[in-house]
Amino acid sequence: MKFNKDMTIAEVLNANENLKEVLMGFGMHCFSCPCALSETLEEAAEVHEIDIDLLLEKLNQAK
Repeated sequence: MKFNKDMTIAEVLNANENLKEVLMGFGMHCFSCPCALSETLEEAAEVHEIDIDLLLEKLNQAK
């Protein structure tokens, strides 16, 4: 599976719980936040001022 900007944080973590470390490296610590269930990676990246392309690259490399 390749991660994309339309996936939610919950979908990423359901695919691989260890990807929490990648997200935390970008300052995203919102795993228990209700937004994690519905917020897409792109939306979360925008809120946290993260380059979505770089985030996706790191997530896809780490899987």
